[in-house]
Amino acid sequence: TQYSFKEVFGTLVAQKKLFDVVAKPLVEDLIHGKNGLLFTYGVTGSGKTHTMTGSPGDGGLLPRCLDMIFNSIGPFQAKRFVFKLDDKNGVDVQCEVDALLERQKRDAMPVPKTPSAKRQIDPEFADMINVQDHCKAEEVDEDNVYSVFVSYIEIYNNYIYDLLEEAPFEPIKPKWNSCNTPVRNGDFIPPQSKILREDQNHNMYVTGCTEVEVKSTEEAFEVFWRGQKKRRIANTQLNRESSRSHSVFIIKLAQAPLDADGDNVLQEKEQIALSQLSLVDLAGSERTNRTKAEGNRLREAGNINQSLMTLRTCIEVLRENQMYGTNKMVPYRDSKLTHLFKNYFDGEGKVRMIVCVNPKAEDYEESLQVMRFAEMTQEVEVARPVDRPLCGLTPGRRFRNQAFREELSRKLEMRGGPINGETEEQSVSEMFLQNFPPLPSCELLDVNDDQMLPKLIEVLEKRHKLRQMLSEEFAKNVLAFKTMLQEFDSSVVSKENSTQGKLYEKDKTIAGQKVELERLEKKIKTLEYKIEILEKTATIYEEDKRNLQQELESKSQKLQRQASDKRRLEARLQGMVAETTMKWEKECERRVAAKQLEMQNKLWVKDEKLKQLKAIVTEPKNEKPERPSRERDREKPVQRSVSPPPGPNAPPVRLRHRRSRSAGERWVDHKPPSNLPTETVMQPHVPHAITVAAASEKALAKCDKYMLTHQELASDGEIETKLIKGDVFKTRGGGQAVQFTEIETLKQESPTGRKRRSSPCNPDPPEDAADSEWTDVETRCSVAVEMRAGSALGPGYQHHAQPK
Repeated sequence: TQYSFKEVFGTLVAQKKLFDVVAKPLVEDLIHGKNGLLFTYGVTGSGKTHTMTGSPGDGGLLPRCLDMIFNSIGPFQAKRFVFKLDDKNGVDVQCEVDALLERQKRDAMPVPKTPSAKRQIDPEFADMINVQDHCKAEEVDEDNVYSVFVSYIEIYNNYIYDLLEEAPFEPIKPKWNSCNTPVRNGDFIPPQSKILREDQNHNMYVTGCTEVEVKSTEEAFEVFWRGQKKRRIANTQLNRESSRSHSVFIIKLAQAPLDADGDNVLQEKEQIALSQLSLVDLAGSERTNRTKAEGNRLREAGNINQSLMTLRTCIEVLRENQMYGTNKMVPYRDSKLTHLFKNYFDGEGKVRMIVCVNPKAEDYEESLQVMRFAEMTQEVEVARPVDRPLCGLTPGRRFRNQAFREELSRKLEMRGGPINGETEEQSVSEMFLQNFPPLPSCELLDVNDDQMLPKLIEVLEKRHKLRQMLSEEFAKNVLAFKTMLQEFDSSVVSKENSTQGKLYEKDKTIAGQKVELERLEKKIKTLEYKIEILEKTATIYEEDKRNLQQELESKSQKLQRQASDKRRLEARLQGMVAETTMKWEKECERRVAAKQLEMQNKLWVKDEKLKQLKAIVTEPKNEKPERPSRERDREKPVQRSVSPPPGPNAPPVRLRHRRSRSAGERWVDHKPPSNLPTETVMQPHVPHAITVAAASEKALAKCDKYMLTHQELASDGEIETKLIKGDVFKTRGGGQAVQFTEIETLKQESPTGRKRRSSPCNPDPPEDAADSEWTDVETRCSVAVEMRAGSALGPGYQHHAQPK
């Protein structure tokens, strides 16, 4: 199974690299006034607490976040108690006098509530916060003052407890007896669970939670370590120190701009920005059949798994609402964990999740579920908060004020007198006193001196008149100044009224634009949803098109293969048919030739018998024919002649027609007009045949057999008649086709190779015809022997093979 994430770290990754990739952007957003949430998620024993806290010598994400915060805002921190958190998740700013009184009251307490930076660091965690990287955020506003507040809570069995709350007898870890019940004594006070509320900005917060103002990394981590000792852990089969609750360490950063002089904090609550970073160490999901949990451990595991399941359900509903444009209610209130961070998932900050995986084979199923959920959370997008407006004061006030003070102190050291403002005021007063007439000497050296007192009275009267004139002029100036102030106030009021009217109009315009933006955003979401559906549909159609194209290509290739196979098979069949046809043609010609030879032999024998019979019948009884000797026959070979035509005294001989083997079938007898009549005894005759001179489709349609009479000149000069027979078939196109099956051959030849005597021209033979035509039967039988078709070759046998 393969999963994809933003970043994947190996087992040997350093804490610094993990911090730089995951937590550093969240700390920068915190300093710039934005909220952030970072939580670790995974199976129990997979290293979530180690990732968040770290180990001695190598601090985790939490101490590194604190160190980066104080490295960035160190020189710009406000004095303690200048910022004061209220009970409604807000912050107020106090003047320097109230803050000083708060500090004096705190210093007067016998035991300080918060650790001081001057105290010695606890060696138990000193190595964890000794970070040498000195990481700082970029673009820190130098005209602001900052204060850091931390709080530490845990969610145990779906109840929220404050880990920094002071109690007389460790309420988080009471003493238990063997019956698994708390020891009942007077000193034990059960811990009080806290309640979640919603502030005026719809952000969730824990009421009555202890929030400590810290001024250094050591002080903040000591507060965390104090609460970490109170966290609930237990020994299970899978982890010796298994977290039994979800812990949340909240870092709040309050910042406000300096006044125009760059000396004090601006006393306006609207200009105070409060941002927070929540570091969450989730308890591990586990199966009770593996941890062997019983009693309280079983109840704890059930609540842990239930809260994690609620977190997963909220993420899935958010993802469904964003992907498909639905408006399902997200069940935040089903668990305190999801209810506390509701505003983060609604878009009030950036959310980061670290998935811890243990490569043990026993955690295979749980790890698959964890990674499947973590991969699905990447598809959820949360809106980013809008940056707060600027205060409108001149930037760089702090450094200009510091430079002015440094220059003032330098001049003071050079002159060794009062500051420049007092010298200026002194010189002005001296110039004012110099306008008065000088006082005469007031020493009475003589008792009878009468001139000094009148002169003194005169000078004082002049001074008095000058003072009255100055006072009257001052009153006039004051009245004129008051008039100018009133006119200025009226102009300011009118300008404020006009400005308020313009602002009201601008606000109305902005409100209308916001409504229009919301409408357009809804329309955009709807269109995006439709576009997504169309893209999915197009993807499905493209996939179907690709599948059909592939199927078409495979079918066309298959058809091509089948066509090529068909062509090869046709060629092979044609070769086989041609070969078989040639073979059977040769066999048929051989059989026809054998049959033809057999019939010719029979016909010759019968002819000879008839001649002998005729001679016997026609010769006189008292005369015996002289038998020619064989020597004479050998000396004078007599040419073989055909049987003479019957004379007027001879009885007519009836020609016997050869009966066709297919007498019961209808034939087409095709006799071309160029054929010549023959004088052979055997003549082709087919009963009930349709005789045509040229083959026609009409005649072929009425018959199922076909016979063609073909004549050609043989090698010995005789006419050879061939009867080519075939079967008539109907074609698919409605026509007729003929397939030839056999050939019969009719031919006359001499059985001894002697030329046959031509038939006499005149029908009347001479008297000595019987003597000349006498032939020894024994001699002729020794030459011509009857043979059956297919027997061995003998005299007079010829093999005629003609192609079809």
